[in-house]
Amino acid sequence: MTLTPVIYERNYAWGPAELKLGKRTQIMGILNVTPDSFSDGGHYTSVERAVAHAKQMMEDGADLIDIGGESTRPGSAVVGADEELSRIIPVIEALHQQAPHIPLSVDTYKADVARQAILAGAHIINDVWGAKADSDMARTAAELGCPIILMHNRQERNYTDYLSDVVSDLQESIQIALTAGVKAEQIILDPGIGFVKDLGENLKLMSSLGLLNEMGYPVLLATSRKRFIQNTLDVGADDALEGTAATVAFGIAQGCQMVRVHDVKPIRRTADMCDAMLYASPGIRRK
Repeated sequence: MTLTPVIYERNYAWGPAELKLGKRTQIMGILNVTPDSFSDGGHYTSVERAVAHAKQMMEDGADLIDIGGESTRPGSAVVGADEELSRIIPVIEALHQQAPHIPLSVDTYKADVARQAILAGAHIINDVWGAKADSDMARTAAELGCPIILMHNRQERNYTDYLSDVVSDLQESIQIALTAGVKAEQIILDPGIGFVKDLGENLKLMSSLGLLNEMGYPVLLATSRKRFIQNTLDVGADDALEGTAATVAFGIAQGCQMVRVHDVKPIRRTADMCDAMLYASPGIRRK
């Protein structure tokens, strides 16, 4: 069997910070500056600890850092824009000043938060609502000229044809972005593993990531320590490394070019081994 995922080449540059898709799997290190995230909430709420952790992740092999100021775990409290900004802006500014070579993404679904984060030194918008929660998000990304990650999400788990619905939902997000003026090469997709999906649906989507890979855009896979791994292996979040590594390897084999993770060092090694096998294949198609 020959693996033939499409590999989308994208080169983004912001001064000394660069992100290159299509050469190797890009590792996005998770930096939650929240008190209540499901796995690491409260660990990095001070600027000093957050910056130190971001630098350590870069040393461990992260290609970019994803900064979030509001937990998206089930049952988490909604955070206002002012509170979210008070958490993330000092960290973004400090990293932009102390480590300008580090590409930064901002994990938010609020357009005003995204705008202020980009102006403070972030480079990419990571929207867990696929530009659907805030009608100004797509226009904001277009005006700022920055890449935007569009994640699959919906209000209710009322699927009629599950995989087709996921693809259709993402196509809606893509159309929203394109209509607002976002350039196609600035769009990255995320299947939204763990969001409005039960265990079986998460596993089914994991086995069908090639459907997203064929949609014409790079795919980010964010499975790190998630509950579907915990439930499958009957482990806690802090004991889900092997399960996370398995999902990462499986995702890379289906064409995912970015992975969002907590445990950067072992996942960097996992991705590097996958890349050594996958990117050396003459069957790889590049776009």
